[in-house]
Amino acid sequence: MAKRATSSDRRADIVSAAVEVFAEIGYYRATTAQVAERAAISQPYVYRFFTKESLLVESLELSWQRIIAAFEQVINSAAPEQLEEGLIEAYEEIMHSHTNEILLQMQAQTIRETPIRDAMKKGMSQVKHLVQRAFEQAEITDAQQKTSDFLARGMLCNVSMAIDMPDLMVKR
Repeated sequence: MAKRATSSDRRADIVSAAVEVFAEIGYYRATTAQVAERAAISQPYVYRFFTKESLLVESLELSWQRIIAAFEQVINSAAPEQLEEGLIEAYEEIMHSHTNEILLQMQAQTIRETPIRDAMKKGMSQVKHLVQRAFEQAEITDAQQKTSDFLARGMLCNVSMAIDMPDLMVKR
């Protein structure tokens, strides 16, 4: 007997489909009908849970939470001298395993709707504070500047990946 999907499972399926569709064709060009098709459900079922805008916001929140969870794992296990390298490796893994989420964040940086901008600001702020606090606790010199450099490098990694120009990145 097949197990029936719960509404929380279906919500997750919808968000997963939205990440793929929005990343592939862009938020403005994508439709909830395309998301529904990718999730193998009806469009009215998508609207049971989301508007198009709230679907993007939830997708962005998912992507930020994935980064935060990965960074927290590194922070809780890495020796201070391995902290930055561990964070870089964790982010590189996310870039490879969840490329569409990173592409979605990149797109969302240019979207002006308040809820989307708020989701981006909240996520970036959480990551910034998490990394800076970890650098401070590891007694890294000039933790604020080191955090800014770390975030800037992450943005460059995103651009490098998005336009398939690995030579933008300096090898460690």
